[in-house]
Amino acid sequence: MWESSRVQFSIIGKFRNGRLIYRVPPRTPAYGYIAFGVIDRGTNVLQVRPTTICPQNCIFCSVDAGLSSRNRWAEFIADLEPIVRGVKEAVSIKGCYVEALIDTIGDVLTYPYLVELVKSLKGISGVKSVALETHGLLLSKRLVDRLHEAGLDRVNLSLETLNSNKAKLLYGTPAYSVEKVIEVCEYLVRETSIDLHVTPLWLPGINDEDVEQVLEWALRIGAGKKWPPVTVQKFIKHKYGRGRGLREVSWSDFWRFIEFLERKLGVRLKWSMEEWGMTYTRRVEGPIKLGDVVEIVVTSRGWLRGEYLGVYGDKCLVAISPGKLKVKIGGSYLARVKSVKDTLYIVELLREVK
Repeated sequence: MWESSRVQFSIIGKFRNGRLIYRVPPRTPAYGYIAFGVIDRGTNVLQVRPTTICPQNCIFCSVDAGLSSRNRWAEFIADLEPIVRGVKEAVSIKGCYVEALIDTIGDVLTYPYLVELVKSLKGISGVKSVALETHGLLLSKRLVDRLHEAGLDRVNLSLETLNSNKAKLLYGTPAYSVEKVIEVCEYLVRETSIDLHVTPLWLPGINDEDVEQVLEWALRIGAGKKWPPVTVQKFIKHKYGRGRGLREVSWSDFWRFIEFLERKLGVRLKWSMEEWGMTYTRRVEGPIKLGDVVEIVVTSRGWLRGEYLGVYGDKCLVAISPGKLKVKIGGSYLARVKSVKDTLYIVELLREVK
């Protein structure tokens, strides 16, 4: 019989603003929570999230990551075991080859077991490719070599400018060296089989010309050995993100900008799912449904201030909206499921179970 005591989230650190850093143990369910674990959105691409920590403070960050976050009160570093187990489960259910995309609500390069994770994912029968997303601050030639040896297939690089001073401003840290990122990425393309996909975020009125320069650089160095070389991201304001004072354009204006770039640079920026190798597949079925009343155990704070995290038996993680109840870590509660989407669950507490 599974016991909730087997899932003990230990505190391994604390930021100066009181934000706690939790270690996610091996027995933790792989599915259910947006901050870490595995997310299935009904395609052959699985989101793999091992950490929430970020070394930057990007002025446009949609998830308020980094050292100066105001909306977070917890960070997480996950054990390898639940992530690998979750990917294996998805492969067996989907019955097709999948891509494991290592992304985070932070930066994947902060994960201390990243090389081991890539190697473990590549060792799963049914995982066709492993990719990661990063802004590149912590990239080094040594790390690139180790990731290459582990079998990494692609790096998705979000790079918004080639200008050193502007990069420090956009990424909110003087530690960001765009010159180093450029050097390491050129090494990656030249000396390894890892593919590079460059995908700048367009910040209207701030980096219009920079986006052009980034795209030209990516094409010049040979990005896109196997996958599309470049795309452009749209800036969208989010409830808990930064950049409230930045300009957000409509989708029609965004696509006009994309078409302008395609004409001016002679480069293709729009790609279909099929060209990315993406297909819709059978979904991982969740253990709970909207409106269900379930008993959960609180394991820790959640990543957003005021939110908590819990487990429903050994079946899934749940984000907890406490309502008016005072929450105790380790306590058991009856809760109603109020949101179910893409193997992600939010519950609202009803009462404590004595």
